[in-house]
Amino acid sequence: MRALIQRVKGASVEIPDSRSSISLGLLVLLGVKKGDGREEAEYLADKTLNLRIFEKSSGRMEYSVKDIKGEILVVSQFTLYGDTRRGRRPSFSEAAEPSLAMELFEYYIECLKASSLTVKKGYFGQHMLLNIENDGPVTLMIEKSK
Repeated sequence: MRALIQRVKGASVEIPDSRSSISLGLLVLLGVKKGDGREEAEYLADKTLNLRIFEKSSGRMEYSVKDIKGEILVVSQFTLYGDTRRGRRPSFSEAAEPSLAMELFEYYIECLKASSLTVKKGYFGQHMLLNIENDGPVTLMIEKSK
């Protein structure tokens, strides 16, 4: 399981007739691979909530999203498991089947919500438009694999 985490001043995701948005916090693009389970989701949720990537006035990264009471927007992103080593078209053979991916996507969100922070999500399996105001920019990849 992979999470591409971006520190944002704001982010939104939209499909026709629906929009989800956050202010200061984290945008998480979440990829699930074959064989992933709840252990990986719990690990990534803990890392997401406790990464100290928000700055003090001194400019040092000292605060987590929990510390600043930020918001989190989670978007399913199977393309994080795109393999581009051969040819010109990515292979997604490592990505989990949609039913497993959706189950773990929802479980990861449940784990985040246990923190009492505002957690919003994208639209699983839909073509979405993302608007991101990346702050820094700060972008990190976190991975938990067996």
